[in-house]
Amino acid sequence: MQKGSRDDRISALPDDILVNIIDRLNVPDAARTSILSRRWSQLSAKLSRLIINAQHFLPEGVSNVNVSDDEMVRVNAAAVEATKSILTGRSPGEHTIRFLSAAFYLRDDVPISIGQAIGHVMETHLVEMVQFSVMTGKVGTDDLNDDELIICGREFMRFFDACQNAFGGLTSLDIENLRFGESDIPNILITCKQLKHLRMLNCDSGDPSALKVEHAHLSELSIINCFFEQVMLNWLPQLTQMTFDGWINYQDPLVLGHVPLLETLSLTNTGYSFHNLVKLSEFISSTSIRDLKLGFRSEKIWVQPECPTESLASVFCQLRFVNLVNLPEGCDLTWTMFILEAAPLLKELYMTVWDHACMMETDEETRKEEMYSENRGVEWDSSASDFKHHSLVTLIIFGFESEDYMVSYLKRVMEAAVNLEDVFLYSSLECNHCDAKPARFPRTKRQRMSLKKRVTAGIESFAIIHSSPTLRDDHLAKIVYPECSLEISRTMLLRQ
Repeated sequence: MQKGSRDDRISALPDDILVNIIDRLNVPDAARTSILSRRWSQLSAKLSRLIINAQHFLPEGVSNVNVSDDEMVRVNAAAVEATKSILTGRSPGEHTIRFLSAAFYLRDDVPISIGQAIGHVMETHLVEMVQFSVMTGKVGTDDLNDDELIICGREFMRFFDACQNAFGGLTSLDIENLRFGESDIPNILITCKQLKHLRMLNCDSGDPSALKVEHAHLSELSIINCFFEQVMLNWLPQLTQMTFDGWINYQDPLVLGHVPLLETLSLTNTGYSFHNLVKLSEFISSTSIRDLKLGFRSEKIWVQPECPTESLASVFCQLRFVNLVNLPEGCDLTWTMFILEAAPLLKELYMTVWDHACMMETDEETRKEEMYSENRGVEWDSSASDFKHHSLVTLIIFGFESEDYMVSYLKRVMEAAVNLEDVFLYSSLECNHCDAKPARFPRTKRQRMSLKKRVTAGIESFAIIHSSPTLRDDHLAKIVYPECSLEISRTMLLRQ
């Protein structure tokens, strides 16, 4: 500040720049700026992004994992007050709200209060996108019994019935731990005419039943650990992204109907010894996926390697990116070559090899009783020994070990991918919640040189092998684990 002046440089900025700055804050922090001056108090009425999250009011050190019922009630009340405070000061129709997000716990009448306040704003203001994230405060299916699922489901439907105007303009809905009645989900989809994003975690309809999904505008759908016997995507003309994590029936668990724009697909499941292997040519037939993620939860490989056929070629003809997540350690990786043979346009192949204790059943007796497979690998050998791939440019392996089975696999890919440019080898991933054994990773410069000689011996490849422990930002951005509570950061990701 200049001597004798009460104005600072920030306050001298134009309103539109200050609004752009405050737009990047959550509601509690944005509200604090209003006490600076009368001018600052008026800026909150011009914000275009309003993110109201009950978790932002939790005490330091308390998270959604360990929040108590009393704390849920308290922070919910704070979220209600913040919602009303920040919405009542706005002049109808004066400033567009481009994004309005409300996250709250399913307790008492708080969701109804928030929903009705937002519904009123949607009727009197220009609002482009509205998101509801409805939390139960429970993490993991073990924390909930059937009665609690039913109670949560009824509470949600009570909220839904009381806030029809808000749900009518909703563009994104994130729900968890709910048991619905037979007609509840269809009614929600019919009412939420503007819905574009839907995420359901640990939801069901009681006895295993089919979930039929039809919607004109839905573009992203995530169904995670939901116990439906079958998910039928009958008519979703705008769907581009689909996550299907955990299915209970291996006989046609996912039926793809009219999904002409589907490009990104994530499939994750635990393979048991009694499960038949899945043929991707049948599982995702009638699609041309560009981005495919397959997750195995460190258990049995549930994908059946296939020889090139017309049906498999039609599914993989547009494939550009493949991410194989939590492949079991010690198992031959040769089977993944069938993806290269069937996907001539594939450019990037990521894979994570990791026995992640957090998601695995480690008790031997339980593994026997629940019929986990001790033989987690799958055998396959291509008849095309001289196969060449001309599009693959990047191969990335997390959890690389200097073991013969990994080295031989790496040699095979580098020999087949004639235009391969970069191979990135990273050490073991690290989880904050479990102990992972260190990988036999080349640590010293001499060990890395020795590895490169082992890999390139007898083959011709111009690919550069990178074995630095420093993780690139673009690689980190593509590692996504929605099926577990793994916390990833630059400092905790790799076990050095």
